[in-house]
Amino acid sequence: MKEIQGYFDVLQSKLQSCMQTQKEANNHAADMIVDSFLKGGRFYAFGTGHSHLIVEELYTRAGGLAFVKPILPTEMMLHEMPTKSSALERLPGYAKAILDLYPVEENDVFLIISNSGRNSAPVEMAMEAKKRGAKVICMTSMKHSSQVTSRQKDGLKLYEVSDLVLDNQAEYGDAAYYVGQSNIPVAGTSDFIGIAIVQAMTVAIAAKLDAKGEEIPVFRSGNIDGSEEFNHKLHMKYVNAYK
Repeated sequence: MKEIQGYFDVLQSKLQSCMQTQKEANNHAADMIVDSFLKGGRFYAFGTGHSHLIVEELYTRAGGLAFVKPILPTEMMLHEMPTKSSALERLPGYAKAILDLYPVEENDVFLIISNSGRNSAPVEMAMEAKKRGAKVICMTSMKHSSQVTSRQKDGLKLYEVSDLVLDNQAEYGDAAYYVGQSNIPVAGTSDFIGIAIVQAMTVAIAAKLDAKGEEIPVFRSGNIDGSEEFNHKLHMKYVNAYK
């Protein structure tokens, strides 16, 4: 079916564009995270709505870094109630209340993911993290964010309050494939490309740690024999307690 091929062509084009335009920024992000890790800092990741899927892709998965610390309040995910998640994402002060539950210090790094970058929660999460001395990397769609106004009380968008910006290349409104004569776009790309970006970042971080002769704390698949003991040690060291 030509539509299936058409959508795969869109994804391939987005990936190619991302590789060409975001490689330097992604490498810089990996440098920031490695530097934080070697100084004993934490690598936090936060996303609401569909963006939380990208955070989950980083967290406790096969081939994933053990020192990722996700901030994933369930009430801001879609499985509870999508309208509730959207309302909370726009609620001033909510991000600060969440962040107060975590130890955030000078050597920490935050990855904050929001396709539009316009709502209060991701913007204020970035601002609050920076107040505590952390560095902030954001992933957003510059095409979308540049065409909308902010819903944050100071009129700021996520890319404007971040130390480093990763552009997921998503279209305005995210949906990217136009079907037939309807001129109605379907099928987003932000999650697919976002996952590719963070996996490429993971590879870069691992390579940089390896080049420095450092431990690369990466989980093995739980479905490989003998992996449970290996992963348990990583959980005890990096996951089960905050330093």
